Amino acid sequence: MTSASDEPAASNKPQLSLHVPEPKYRPGDQVDFSHLSIPPAGEQPRPDEACEAKETAPLCHDLIRVLGDDNRAHGPWDPKLDPETLRTMLRHFALVRAFDERMFRGQRQGKTSFYMKCTGEEATSVSAAMALASDDMVFPSYRQQGVLIARGYPLIEMINQIYSNKGDKLKGRQLPIMYSSREHSFFSISGNLATQTPQAVGWAMASAIKNDSRIAATWVGEGSTAEGDFHSACTFATVYNAPVIINVINNQWAISSFSGFAGAERTTFAARALGYGLAGLRVDGNDPLAVYASQKWAADRARANGGPTLIEYFTYRAEGHSTSDDPSGYRSAQEREEWPLGDPVMRLKRHLIALGEWDEERQEEMDREAAEEVKRTTKEAEKNGILGHGLHHPFRTMFEDVFEELPWHLKEQAEQAIHERKTKFPEGLPE
Repeated sequence: MTSASDEPAASNKPQLSLHVPEPKYRPGDQVDFSHLSIPPAGEQPRPDEACEAKETAPLCHDLIRVLGDDNRAHGPWDPKLDPETLRTMLRHFALVRAFDERMFRGQRQGKTSFYMKCTGEEATSVSAAMALASDDMVFPSYRQQGVLIARGYPLIEMINQIYSNKGDKLKGRQLPIMYSSREHSFFSISGNLATQTPQAVGWAMASAIKNDSRIAATWVGEGSTAEGDFHSACTFATVYNAPVIINVINNQWAISSFSGFAGAERTTFAARALGYGLAGLRVDGNDPLAVYASQKWAADRARANGGPTLIEYFTYRAEGHSTSDDPSGYRSAQEREEWPLGDPVMRLKRHLIALGEWDEERQEEMDREAAEEVKRTTKEAEKNGILGHGLHHPFRTMFEDVFEELPWHLKEQAEQAIHERKTKFPEGLPE
């Protein structure tokens, strides 16, 4: 008897090869995005919100666009927002961008340990949030600060959380930028990827069980669609017809790997919807009007018991993944400038100017006011403390807010910890 290893090699059979995704451009490369199919604005059909999910199949491979190269709104997806609403949206954009700049600088100055900017992706949070009802429950990822700002969450509360100071309502128990606000229907952000997706679906199912009128929306990066939680969420959403919107933010890059590792080379992320029987839309994520219109379509559909929708927002992460990341180490510096869908803030500004409802002078004034507001609020928040400068929550709060009544073993641990603290620091520290 011979073993398999003794058998001669089958040299006449074709050899298998493994495909490893590779981005088109690396540092130093010339960038050419001509391979992307960018259809003219306004050409995409808008099906009825009550349509069968399969009718949206063509839109999973197309790209819904409203703002054209002439800075005008085109086609059936035009939400026909009034100028004041557009100015409000632009104001939110300005505030988000000013907030990002200030907090990024604060991290570089050692005032906080971590921050994540959303430069270039503002529309996917601000415009989408404005299309939802203020009490619809949102389950964000870690780059949706625009949702809180659009909902009027106080900037000082966001900064206190980033600094983990004595004013932090989360008492330093969350990584900076992982906000939470029950009052603003904003679920706690988690650093574990994609956990928010089944949570959003479960919440939506509960809302339907209670015959409530509130829907849920969640945001997830394209890389996180490779997580099992995402696929569980899609299954439960379609089986139970959950009133939920699953927003996939395809910004082309995870922290250092491009979207191909999540499957972008084979098909669109919106096409994930097809295999689950979900309605699916693929949208220009840098077009504020298209983002608003698609989110409103999906929200109306969910509210009318039409079912869940998966939306891919095709956008670009203009800056690093976080303050811990240097994108120059893995992608061409030209990508940001060459991105064919432009910048959402500039596109909305130019649209308002084209309508005769805005001008460069008012834009400069808005940007200045936003920067001043963020600067003023930051100075106020810094009075509550910054990283490494004390002014944290009292030590005893480590043992609070979990149990209604503290169990005996935690009481013992608390007493022991406090005793050791007093022994080590006899001159005293904040409680």
